[in-house]
Amino acid sequence: MERINHTSSVSEFILLGLSSRPEDQKPFFVLFLIVYLVTITGNLLIILAICFNPHLQTPMYFFLSFLSLTDICFTTSVVPKMLMNFLSEKKTISYAGCLTQMYFLYALGNGDSCLLAVMAFDRYVAVCDPFHYVTTMSHHHGVLLVVFFCSFPHLHSLLHTLLLNRLTFCDSNVIHHFLCDLSPVLKLSCSSIFVNEIVQMTEAPIVLVTPFLCIAFSYIRILTTVLKIPSTSGKRKDFSTSGFNLTVVTLFYGSIFYVYLQPPSTYTVKDHVATTVYTVLSSMLNPFIYSLRNKDLKQGLRKLMSKRS
Repeated sequence: MERINHTSSVSEFILLGLSSRPEDQKPFFVLFLIVYLVTITGNLLIILAICFNPHLQTPMYFFLSFLSLTDICFTTSVVPKMLMNFLSEKKTISYAGCLTQMYFLYALGNGDSCLLAVMAFDRYVAVCDPFHYVTTMSHHHGVLLVVFFCSFPHLHSLLHTLLLNRLTFCDSNVIHHFLCDLSPVLKLSCSSIFVNEIVQMTEAPIVLVTPFLCIAFSYIRILTTVLKIPSTSGKRKDFSTSGFNLTVVTLFYGSIFYVYLQPPSTYTVKDHVATTVYTVLSSMLNPFIYSLRNKDLKQGLRKLMSKRS
């Protein structure tokens, strides 16, 4: 295939998926279809319960509703294409479709990261500075936080998408993955990826690590403050509320750091499992984690279901 300098000579990519064995395709289809439906249903119920319950009109639940909305969009950018490929012999995605999927993968994934940081800050103010919570975390300030911090992931994603678009793909078009992720796509380029790798190893960790450091700082301050509370019931309440966020953070960042805080050249098929955790499983588990021991949210869900029945 003739090499060109300004555009890709590859019109489509082949996604190998999670397994190349034909007998695995239908079981995987059923499994991920169930996961996807549970994810959409669970997060949608969280959003509706928060919107229609006056007792849940607080900053914490406002941020949670945006997290659920982002999770729905995040999973939708990945899973439907997976499901199609499980039942298709020609597991392809167009070049434009690949770049589009990658853009939303990073924009929404890092949007999740920023929302978790905002939620951690909300818990920090609630526990460590409760007398100023109403003014610090007003609805106006909450909207500004969401808009401000969620705009950066889109700039980050746009940067990587534009840098990828300048590369030439002239040999193999087989992506050893179930989605268009940056590292496996870069391996297919027959032009220099030096700039892409430099940006990925410098800018990308900053985008990932900065929200994580904000979260870590918030929870360290929360922990030290809670330990000073003399009341056992007060400690239990604060630990319980903050524990929901911490569980989600551990699941999300544990898998995402494993995948992305490594050189692109070391990316292997083993990273598929970690990618599945933060793109699919994390979004499915979030509604269960937040509603499992949250009495207010469970009550809101019960009211929502009683209205619909």
